[in-house]
Amino acid sequence: MRALIDLLPDEHLVYIGDTGRYPYGPRPAEEIRSFAHQIGRHLVKDVGCKLLVVACNTAASVALDELALAHDVPVVGVIEPGMRAAVQATRAGRIGVIGTVGTVASGAYQRLAAEVAGAREVFCAACPGFVEFVERGEISSDQVHVLAERLLAPLKEADVDTLLLGCTHYPFLARTIADVMGEEVVLVSSAEETAFDVHGLISSGTIGRTPAGRGRHEFFSSGDVGWFAEMGGRLLGPELSMAGPVSFGEAGSPFSLAEVESLSLDDDLLA
Repeated sequence: MRALIDLLPDEHLVYIGDTGRYPYGPRPAEEIRSFAHQIGRHLVKDVGCKLLVVACNTAASVALDELALAHDVPVVGVIEPGMRAAVQATRAGRIGVIGTVGTVASGAYQRLAAEVAGAREVFCAACPGFVEFVERGEISSDQVHVLAERLLAPLKEADVDTLLLGCTHYPFLARTIADVMGEEVVLVSSAEETAFDVHGLISSGTIGRTPAGRGRHEFFSSGDVGWFAEMGGRLLGPELSMAGPVSFGEAGSPFSLAEVESLSLDDDLLA
């Protein structure tokens, strides 16, 4: 979201944080698919978004293709853009990827490596606990540093020269991760590359551009809205000063407590 705001400041962006059901990493793949379809259907069918960004590596790893088939709008993930950026950055052809347990277990990066990375070697490692540290605001504590040393040890032993941060929470731990991996290892985030993909779709005319002055940034949470706004504002910046609630029905049809009235159902929305 930060990268999209910076690159496309005039676009109307709608963000849903599924904080009522996070973290996705340890959950079964089928459950994550169900959540992704609920949120995707709400944003595309109910809110009227013209493009869907699956800004979660775990959700993208198990549900991206299904979401693309389910909706008649472009669906952009964060996995392929991130791998492309890592391939461009590597010098020795040894790329490390860190992600949640669910992302790594899905094999999405391993499969993509064969297509995008070519002859380059790709090593993946799950990092359970990183997300929770970020959400508690502990991005440089001794505890997270000790955890990083233990979880990143296999990638140090593999002598990777590039490390792809395969979870949107991980860039907030970049300083700790860099300290552990060493200054010779390049850290790569998928955020900017994903934003460039969205920008390309708009610039090419694939989807319409929001008229100047019509764009706004709206945030919704399925959990504690006050906590989401406080935590999100601290991580994102002043654009997230307030948020609204959103809920999802048992049958998979989302219903909103506030956002239907506040979001205009036009064709100028990005999600």
